[in-house]
Amino acid sequence: MTDLKFTAEHEWARLEGDVVTIGITDYAQDQLGELVYIELPEAGADISAGQEVVVIESVKAAGDIKSPVNGTIIEVNEALGDEPERVNEDPTGEGWIYRVRVSSAADLDSLMDELAYQNLVSNLD
Repeated sequence: MTDLKFTAEHEWARLEGDVVTIGITDYAQDQLGELVYIELPEAGADISAGQEVVVIESVKAAGDIKSPVNGTIIEVNEALGDEPERVNEDPTGEGWIYRVRVSSAADLDSLMDELAYQNLVSNLD
C-alpha cells in the first residue's frame, strides 16, 4: 500500500504536511500513451477541487487534469515542459505535475485509497 490517494479521473495525490503533490496514475499514462505536451499551471494560482488545471496531450489524445483539492499552486514540475515523457516513465515519482498548499487536508478524505482505486481500474478492463 502507498500513501497516495486517488480520484476516479485517475489523478493521484500525496499529502506531506499541508502540501499535496499531484500527478496522473500509471493507468492513466498507459491509456494515454506517449505524452508529447503538458501545459503546466501557474505557481501562485488559487484553485478549487474539480477545476481543470493542466492540459496534457499524447500521441493518442488530449485531456485535462482536474485538481482533487482546494488551495494555492506553490510549485510546478518545470522539467515536464521539455520532458513530458517523465510522466510515462515514473508517473508517481519524477513525473509529478504540480504541488498545492491545501486549504484543508480534509479535501483528501473524499479520495480513494489504493485498494479502492485498484478495484475501480480492474473493473474498467
